[in-house]
Amino acid sequence: MSALSLAPRALYEEVAELLRQRIFKRELEPGSWIDELKLAEEYGISRTPLREALKVLAAEGLVTMKVRRGAYVTEVSEKDLADVYHLLSLLESDAAGVVARQATDAELAELQTLHDDLEAAVDERDRFFALNEQFHMRVLELARNRWREQMVADLRKVMKLNRHNSLLKTGRIEESLAEHRAIVRAMTERNTALAVQRMQEHFQSGLEAAA
Repeated sequence: MSALSLAPRALYEEVAELLRQRIFKRELEPGSWIDELKLAEEYGISRTPLREALKVLAAEGLVTMKVRRGAYVTEVSEKDLADVYHLLSLLESDAAGVVARQATDAELAELQTLHDDLEAAVDERDRFFALNEQFHMRVLELARNRWREQMVADLRKVMKLNRHNSLLKTGRIEESLAEHRAIVRAMTERNTALAVQRMQEHFQSGLEAAA
């Protein structure tokens, strides 16, 4: 691979994104040692921006730095996963309640369209996963709390480290779609309490499938 370009963002940020995607695609497996020398040579860069990139990923929880042993892709335990799902359930259900109460009719129609696209992508795995995350993050955006949005974005990165993605379980995609329908319906009906409850149920089902 040729040397990476410096623009439009800092080199270490580019490297962090490349490594992030390799981790999500399991090209760098959970628990595996990250060979800094090999990666620096592969990307045509010095080890300084690579180490800065690893610090970014460590702050996100994707990489674990071990004294005198280097960087490793983080392994997510069952407790880690349960803790992440618990926090996501609290944060995203709260956001769903806000959307039900405050979103405009046009914004709710946008969520319905996103869900319709998700339904249509059921046989396209990569597109389905991308749209699923887009739907959840759009709910967060419409709730208009940037701190909650950032916390969820970071937690979702850790969730992706789980070897057993809940949506890969047989029948889980159909269950997830049904849960999304119920969430959208509750928000469209402006039923705040029900929107909160449906999002919590969605995460409970996701955790059970991911465990």
